Order: sequence, then structure tokens, then C-alpha cells
Amino acid sequence: MTDSHFGDQLALPGLPKARVSKQRRQDGVAIANTNPVVSVLPDLTALHLDRPFDYLVPEELDTQIQPGVRVSVRFGGRTVDATVLSRSEESDFEGNLQPIRRLISDVVIAPPSTLTLCRAVADYYATNMAEVLGAAIPPRHARTEKAVLAHVTGANTEPKQAPPDTSHALWADYHGGTAFLTRLAAGQLLRAVWTVLPNAEHPTAPWVRGIVSAIRTVTDLGRGALVVLPDDRDVNRLLAGLHHAGLSEWSLDDPTGDVVRLQASQGPAARYGAYLAATLGQARIVIGTRASAYAPVADLGLMVCWDDADDSHIAERHPRTSTVEILRLRSELESVSLLVAGVDRSLRVQQLIESGWARGVEADRALTRRFAPRVRVITEADREQAGGEGHTRLPPQVWRVLREGLDRGPVLVQVPRAGYIPALACAGCRQQAHCRNCGGPLQLTQGTVRHQQIAAGSAQCGWCGTLGGNWRCPDCGQTHLRSIRIGSARTAEELGRAFPRTPVKLSGLGTASGVIDEVSERRCLVVATPGAEPYARGGYTAAAILDADVMTSLPMMNAEADALHRWFMAAHLVRPAHTGGNVAIVGQGATAALQSLVRWDPAGFASRELLERHEAGLPPAYRIASVTGDSLAVAELLRTVDFDDDVLVLGPAPLPSRDENPRPGTQAERIPQEQTMQPQVRALIKVPAVKSGYLAATLKSALGSASAARRLDHIRVELDPTRL
Repeated sequence: MTDSHFGDQLALPGLPKARVSKQRRQDGVAIANTNPVVSVLPDLTALHLDRPFDYLVPEELDTQIQPGVRVSVRFGGRTVDATVLSRSEESDFEGNLQPIRRLISDVVIAPPSTLTLCRAVADYYATNMAEVLGAAIPPRHARTEKAVLAHVTGANTEPKQAPPDTSHALWADYHGGTAFLTRLAAGQLLRAVWTVLPNAEHPTAPWVRGIVSAIRTVTDLGRGALVVLPDDRDVNRLLAGLHHAGLSEWSLDDPTGDVVRLQASQGPAARYGAYLAATLGQARIVIGTRASAYAPVADLGLMVCWDDADDSHIAERHPRTSTVEILRLRSELESVSLLVAGVDRSLRVQQLIESGWARGVEADRALTRRFAPRVRVITEADREQAGGEGHTRLPPQVWRVLREGLDRGPVLVQVPRAGYIPALACAGCRQQAHCRNCGGPLQLTQGTVRHQQIAAGSAQCGWCGTLGGNWRCPDCGQTHLRSIRIGSARTAEELGRAFPRTPVKLSGLGTASGVIDEVSERRCLVVATPGAEPYARGGYTAAAILDADVMTSLPMMNAEADALHRWFMAAHLVRPAHTGGNVAIVGQGATAALQSLVRWDPAGFASRELLERHEAGLPPAYRIASVTGDSLAVAELLRTVDFDDDVLVLGPAPLPSRDENPRPGTQAERIPQEQTMQPQVRALIKVPAVKSGYLAATLKSALGSASAARRLDHIRVELDPTRL
């Protein structure tokens, strides 16, 4: 490292860089003779330190220090870990360089392709490369590393029996499907978007069979494959499909396996061992959740992203990266084929198709109608026709669908909110009830409600947990409450009373049973929140989607698209219409989304919505950056940036208050109030999509300057914010 950590020495433009004589010894340490200078990236989150720093290679570590290994260095008066980027003969710095303190491991944990990808992701999201590396590479586990290396040394080199062939007939149902496999088998570079047909009756999900078929096509060429999925349930389903195709999972007990699994839920040791096995080329196939998008795969030939519209593909912590964007960048950097698959189609993927970057693979309308269930929207006219009962939460038409479905097997009920009664209002004036302590929403977490009026003493704040006690409405003085939102637990209770001889299963986070993976073909009612719907053997006979207006009425730009995605994911689990599969949706949701679900036309909705976004200047047609923080800091940052004329700055404006049931990501952008006395504001910076790189580079430069001046403590910047 340099004697001063404030930056490189300045040089006049046009003059050649100074040649630095080699240091043979430093602090009594002998220095390597060949390529003695090593550039490292310290594990520091300060944005102005997002650059390489030069050190010297001790002679005793000469053969072990190489790009991608982890070392310890002295930086700013303390010892920090760092990743080696490169080695060279000389440094641009004219002073004395410090030697590497310690080699953490001689394993190349970050190959050159991974370093290049992490740098590209950091630049795309205007963030620090060290943060991206931290998300990409699991923390080291020394004991596991030793065990994996021992198995690599003694690996079985005998040829393995070739797995049985997998049928590719499924792809023939899609326009361009057969051509996709043919070109993939020829080793050509492909970028495709596959809209998967529903086929709930088949014992193996269509997306599993299609992805396994594509993987086998690539591995038959001796190349590797990477699949990124939204959650552990999908990872397990795909792993079962690969096992059925004759591909086994790698483990320390079976180091000859073909598939490495990378999941955050594995635990530190298992996850690091799996990542290390992939890095060392011990398996040709890597499957996993979001972070596996960075996984090194030997001779990578295909990357697959399943269900890209799922929220789990967006990182929960800064930088809030997207799986699709990471794989898109990787496809361009490494010239690797990419397949994005899903039941519906996100707007970003539709944009990639319309720009010519990717091509769609989808079935014709006749085949879609054959496999899709019959979807019926319960309209206001239907409610009026049913009389007084038609204006209840479950009108008679829905009860009919449930009864007829239960006569033939399992029935799914999707409820948008978890809990018992997640929102309460004054029984008199109908104003939503808030906690007197923190202003949060009052809710009922458990109990049995048999009357419309609820005692305030049984309510509890959803934010701070304070009991309602002697709550009194500030507007009308009423002391009783009534429900305005019904959760999944309350819905299951009501259905259990309506069908006393039918098992009712509750699936969702925070429930006693948790998220259920699968149910049998026997008669039962399954009440689930979005994303927690279990698979049913042979498919559900019917489904009811309740409170559709709750999801589409959220004050967010993507509310309609997100709601449609959740409806499609529930409806595709239902049997086809020709075998009696029915879906009833209740609530005055957005018309365009409901029509798309009825016609089973996700591509049409995405195309129309993207066109409207182009006309309105909204993402993904435009790229947006959100700058959040105290008012003075945000104003100062915007003042120091000289944007081009076609850059539009909106705000700063006060941050919206927290909603009654905050979703992931809505509170992360708010600076804790105890850190600043300034009011919290947010500014939005908008540019055309073609200037995406300009926006990221300009913001990163400004943030780096603010970081060096220690003005970044009260500012947070997010590119492509999902909650607007």
C-alpha cells in the first residue's frame, strides 16, 4: 500500500507514468523477483476506496499469490482482508509499498471471470465492488475448505456411466422451441424468453422438464450450466428432476456428483463447500437461489433464470441487484447463452425482447387454451344478480366453485395478506385505527371474532406491539373496532366452519405449519398467501383468488404487474379447463390485469404496459435512481452533479409515511431518525434507458466525492428502485 491512503499521486496529462524501481526488501521482508507488485481490493465499503491498491509480494508467498486469492493487508492503520486482482512488474506510485501481511488461502476463490462480473455489476448499480464480492462469495470456512480440497486431490477419475437420454418433446409445443434446442446443441449463443404453459396434471412441472432438457443438451457437449431460482422449494423440485434424469448431487460423501446446490439456507459450511466445489470444477451444473448467479462454472454453456418476476430475485440489502440484470451482464461478458423462463412475463424481459436482445419462445393460442384453466372474474353485475349475499367477501359464485372443486380433489384459496385481521378501523366512522404510541396500524393477531364490533383491548399494534387498551377514535370517540382487511388465518377459520368435514391447511410464513411444499390429490382446502402456494399432485381442481383489489390498489408503480404475476402463479397450479379446472377471482382489480388472466395472455399485458411506460417516461423505458436522506445532504449532492440536459430530476420531496403493512424494501431507504435531525426527503433522477450507463457512472463519481468528504452518512442511493 502507499504511505498515504488518500489516493494515487497526481500526474500531468500526456506524460508517461513514472517507472518505479523494484524493492528487494521492505520492513525486513524479502520481496519476490518476478511481478513483485500485487493489486488488491480491500474489503471496504467506502465508495471513494473502490479501486485497486498496490502492495508487494513477499518472496515466501511468490507461488501462492495469484488473482482471485484472499489475503490480509495493512490499510489505514489496521489489518483488513482483501482480494487479489492482478500482479505486475511495477507500480504507478513513487513511494514505498507495503508487503502483503498474510495469505488467507491459496485457493482461487474469485476467478478472473467472477472479478470482471462483480466489477460490471458494481458499475451498473453505482456501488462498491467489495460489497458485490461479499454478496457473490460465501464467507470462508477453513475446515470445509480442507475437506473439499482433500476430495479434489483424491477424486475418482474413472469415467462415469452416461445418464439416460431425456426427451425433448416438450419443446415442440412452442414456437421456436425445437430451434432453440437445436442451436443450443450446436453451441451457438442464444438469448431466449420462454413463456411456460400450465400443465398441473403432469407429475413433473413443465418448467422442470424443460430446464432439465436444456441442461442435458448443454452437458452432452461437455459444457456447464447454471440455474437461478427464487426459493428453496423450486431448487428442490429442479434437483429432483435432475436426479430423475440421472444427474446426482455433489457432496463430500459423493464428490463425483454432477450438480452443486447453492442456497443461503444451507448454512455457512455447506454453502462454502458447494461454492468451492463449483469453483474447482468438481461439478458441471450449479443450481441455487439469488447469489448463485455469480457462481463460477467451468466452461459455462447455459444460464437459466426461472420466474424472474418473483420478488426473491431482488436483493434485500444494498446493493439491491436483480438476478436478470446480473445474468444479462454475464451473458454479454462471457458470451454465454441465457434462458429466462416463467409462467408470465416481466416488463424488463419484455423490453429485452422488443429491443432484439432476446427472442420469445411461446405456444400458440389454441394450445394455451387447452392447458390453461377456466378463469372467471366475479364482477359487480354478478354480485347484484346474487342479491344481498353477492356483496359479501365470498359471494355465492365462489362458494359454488369451492364446493364443486372439493367434490373432485384439493382446492386452493389465495389471500393477499397473512395474519388474522391485519387492519382494523373505527366501528363508527370507518377511519383506520392507529396506535397511540407509534402511529402504526392496529390489528388482531388471533382469537375468534363472531361479531362485527371488536373490543379495542384485544387489538395490538402491528409495529411496536402495544395493546389497544382504552383506545378511542380521535374523530368520533367510538371505542369499538371493525375489520377492514381479512388475513389468511381468519379466512382458514371461516372456511373450516363452512366445510367442517374438510381438512383446511394454512400455508405461509409465520404460520404454525410454515410454507407447505406439496399436498396430495385428496379433498382438502389450502389457504395460502402469494408465493406460498403448495403444489398439488395432479393439480388443484379449483382455485379462488380473494381480495384482488388489495394488491392492485397499492400505491406503487408496479402494483398491477406484481398482482398479475401472483395470480398467474396461483392459477397455473390448477388443472386445465377441459378437465374441469376453474379459477374464480374476487375483487375490483385492475381491468387490464384481469383481462390478461382471463385470456391467459401475459405477453400481451407486458407489451401494452411497456408501451404505456414508454409514453409516460417510466421504467423500464427509463432508468430511475432514488436518492434518499436528510434534506440538506440530498440537496448538496444534487447541486454538485452536472447532469446532461435530457436528465430529469424530480424533487426532493418528503418521504411517504409508512403504510399499514410495509412490504420488503419499503423501510430500508429511510435513514434512522436518531442519526439526523433533518427531515427525510427523496429525489428521483430519470434518464432514457439508452443512457443507463451514464446515470450510474455520474452518480458513482458524485457519491465517491461525497464519501471522501464524509458527506455520505445521511444519503442512500438506489438504482432501479422497485417500490415507487
